[in-house]
Amino acid sequence: MGMAPQTTDNSSATGVSTAPTNTFAAPSSDASLSDALLTLRKRKWVLVLAALLGAGYGIYSAITQPRLYEAYARIQVHNGSSNEYKVDAQSIGSGDSQTKMYTEIAILQSDTLMLTVAREMNLANNADFLGEKGKVPHVSLDNPRVAQATIRRLQTGLRVALVPKTEIMRISYSCLNAKLAADIVNKVVSDYRQRSYETRFASTHMVSQFLATQLDDLKQQVETSQQQVMDLQKRLGVLGFDPKDNQITSTLEDLSRASDQARILRILAESRYRMLNGMDPSSIDNSIETTPGTVPNEFSQLRSSIAVAKANYAQMMTTYGPKHPLALAQQNQLQELEKQLAAEQRRLLTQARENFNAAKANEDQTAAALDQEKAAAYRLRDDLVQYTIKSRELESSRALYEGLVSRLRTAGVQAGLESLEIDVVDQAMLPSSPRLQPYSTIILTDTIFALILGVVVAFVLESLDTGLRSIAEIENLIELPSLAIIPKVRRTQADQAPNLSTAQRNITVLTQPKSQYAESIRSLRTSLLLATTGHPPKLMLFTSATPSEGKTTTACNLACILAQGDTRVLLIDADLRRPNVHHRFGLSGKVGLSTLLTGGSTLEDSIQHVAEVPNLDIISSGPVPPFPTEMLSSTAMTALMERCTALYTHVVIDSPPILSVTDGVILARQADAVVLVVRHGKSSRHIVRRARDLLLRSGAPITGLVLNAVDLNSPDYYGYYSYHGYSGYTSSSMEGDSWDTQGRSGDKAKGKQADGGDGR
Repeated sequence: MGMAPQTTDNSSATGVSTAPTNTFAAPSSDASLSDALLTLRKRKWVLVLAALLGAGYGIYSAITQPRLYEAYARIQVHNGSSNEYKVDAQSIGSGDSQTKMYTEIAILQSDTLMLTVAREMNLANNADFLGEKGKVPHVSLDNPRVAQATIRRLQTGLRVALVPKTEIMRISYSCLNAKLAADIVNKVVSDYRQRSYETRFASTHMVSQFLATQLDDLKQQVETSQQQVMDLQKRLGVLGFDPKDNQITSTLEDLSRASDQARILRILAESRYRMLNGMDPSSIDNSIETTPGTVPNEFSQLRSSIAVAKANYAQMMTTYGPKHPLALAQQNQLQELEKQLAAEQRRLLTQARENFNAAKANEDQTAAALDQEKAAAYRLRDDLVQYTIKSRELESSRALYEGLVSRLRTAGVQAGLESLEIDVVDQAMLPSSPRLQPYSTIILTDTIFALILGVVVAFVLESLDTGLRSIAEIENLIELPSLAIIPKVRRTQADQAPNLSTAQRNITVLTQPKSQYAESIRSLRTSLLLATTGHPPKLMLFTSATPSEGKTTTACNLACILAQGDTRVLLIDADLRRPNVHHRFGLSGKVGLSTLLTGGSTLEDSIQHVAEVPNLDIISSGPVPPFPTEMLSSTAMTALMERCTALYTHVVIDSPPILSVTDGVILARQADAVVLVVRHGKSSRHIVRRARDLLLRSGAPITGLVLNAVDLNSPDYYGYYSYHGYSGYTSSSMEGDSWDTQGRSGDKAKGKQADGGDGR
């Protein structure tokens, strides 16, 4: 008789427990600015610690920063001998000048120049340069590792920068020794100037050597040619003979020039003919040469007329159609023009071929005449021709020799013009005081970097934190609704007064009925009574995943809230392993559930009463039995539950943690509503999920979860409860709050207030 309703309640409760699986499906969590700010707010102590550490390190860095002395010099780098002597004006461009200045900066910072400075100043063995105190062991720059380290250290302290819109460079060096800094800067400037002069001199010397070698060869050729000319003069019996006045030589020269000209004309005519012969007719007019001042050639005029005729014909075709007389006439005219164009093409090709033939004939005739004249000249004046050839070779060699001599002299002058002039504007002087960064800048920079690192650490800690701290996070994880958020209990001295009973000292709702904690328990009551459809649940079981999550405290306080009305409430301590309910109310633990199930006592003998809550009956756990699980799963326990639900309006059961023992899972199958208590910041994700899965697999009617011991000052729950004015609003009617057996409030306004206190 009692089992049928229980089966109905369980099935309905099971339906309620599975429904949230769809209703509270985990949405995709999008990272937002508000979530980031919430994380930073939760981890504010990390940021505060990072800021303090950053500021402290900044103060330490500012106080202990090295006292570096910076010496600097200014030099002007410009083109030598002024640019007005240069003939080529294109080399005087601002872009080229800027590129040259950056090139000189790279040279100033080059490894070669740095090694020269380090070698001349013996910096590898200078303690001030190395930043060491006392005598340093002697090393040699011939060692590649020592040389590389010295060069890098020198380049690190050296700074070269251009003064904007000038040809002046600022060279500075920072060092712990003021005199060493000035000496290094001056040495860099000196070696740079020396290198500039030596580089230009070496370049000029190389060019001069090359030209001198070529001049020696040419000079030898000139002397050989001159000796041969003198030998021919002796053989001809002439002295100072000028071949330009000889008729045969003059005729031979004229025919030679004529032959060359005829050959050029023949090549041009042949190339024109072959070009016209293989050219596309549409581009022939571009190759036709016209005499300046004359009208365009006929070929171009015909092509222009054809273009006009085609345009007119296309317009007539569009306007009159292809059969119209005007269109036909225009078509005939177009065909006639095309015929004329073809005839003109043939005429041009014929003309080009005739010109080619004429040029070839002229070339052949000129070549034949030249050959005849050469033969006559060779026969008559062989020695004179030989003399002329040698004379020309002499003149050619002499001209080339004189040209190279002139070029050598010009190269020397040009090298002077192209060389750079380096003027020292300011010599490096001893710096009077060290160059220190402002303390505020160092402290601010280090603090900002520390804060950035703190933000990173905060997000890393947040990602590594497996604790459940917010309702949304828990709902998304276990896909169950939240019934209430229970804040931390703040004990006062009045709660520990000696005149209070044990129940008043341990049960917060009895001594602080207007507190946030009491309102959250009322919100839990409202959520439970409205959790099932049709009628409120009678048998309510409270459990948790692990111990010390507050299930006993929540169950005791809820039982007191339920019993403050006209309803009869029974609180059963079903934790037969670590009972605690009788301690909370100051009751005896000798008689209870264990003696009742074993037959050692009756129900009336096992029930204990609390004077502060007249409508609340309590069955403690009794003596701890050896086999709690078998006792709770017995038929006696089932019969007891049926009898209690018939006698009482609500039965609240405190059960053991379900991950520690299976007692809670066994009892959960008989309950109408199962509440999973999760302690804020204690339970991890996988533990809560495992507890949820265990209850679902057992078929327990999970109604929802309660997040216990919440710090309302936490950023996750900022503003979740706003009771500063709310408590006063409900204080006048809180004492008369009551619920009947159907879960209806005796005061609707108070029911709305309690429901609103849940915040959901």
